[in-house]
Amino acid sequence: MNKGNVWLVGAGPGDAGLITVKGLRCIQSADVIVHDRLVNPELIAQVSDHCEIINVGKEHDYHPIPQDEINQILVRHAQAGKRVVRLKGGDPYVFGRGGEEAEVLAQHGIKFEVIPGISSSIGGLTYAGIPITHRNYASSFHVVTGHTSQGNEQQNWEILAQLEGTLVILMGMSRLMEICQQLMLYGKSPTTPAAVIMYASHPKQESVTGTLETLAAKAEAKHLHAPALIVVGDVVNLGAMLSFPPTYGAIP
Repeated sequence: MNKGNVWLVGAGPGDAGLITVKGLRCIQSADVIVHDRLVNPELIAQVSDHCEIINVGKEHDYHPIPQDEINQILVRHAQAGKRVVRLKGGDPYVFGRGGEEAEVLAQHGIKFEVIPGISSSIGGLTYAGIPITHRNYASSFHVVTGHTSQGNEQQNWEILAQLEGTLVILMGMSRLMEICQQLMLYGKSPTTPAAVIMYASHPKQESVTGTLETLAAKAEAKHLHAPALIVVGDVVNLGAMLSFPPTYGAIP
């Protein structure tokens, strides 16, 4: 039996107009789309009439379709000779488990290609007017998840607190207060600028800025919740000056 192909496509942080040209072409030519929860519906609307659409979206502490089953969905449809697009928010290899899925495809001898996407860890900050680096404020950046692969183990906040530059934390909103406290405990100044950006690049994007000492209370008062980015560093202060009214680009 001829095996099909799988494309691991990054959909970007939310604005449908941020999809790459190559990613859009893959979506439009797919026989099967396997997509995450936060992928913009405008992208799903680009599929052909014969395309099968499979939603495998996950939420915090709720994974109706386990990762092992998602892997098997990709393998099964590819082995049936179909063109499969695994459509993932952001970039497939930035905390998107794309590496795990690619490993499974390689182990089964299935041809695959990875189409990078704009990671929310960079593009999401941009939409809030925050450059992740700036010659006068941050010459490096560090992107981490709020928890480890086990889901319960903590990051080493002692080490992270000593790093210079911009710190971006994904999937950390359920531990926002704890994260801020840990960074301060291990040496970050309480007055270090910090921000939360919810639904980055979506029309319903909201954000709040403050300091490590005030951020958790400000985010709670504004009812911010996941999915959201946490940003720590001096570049946050540029948000008020560099923010812009976004034009959310529809797919032509």
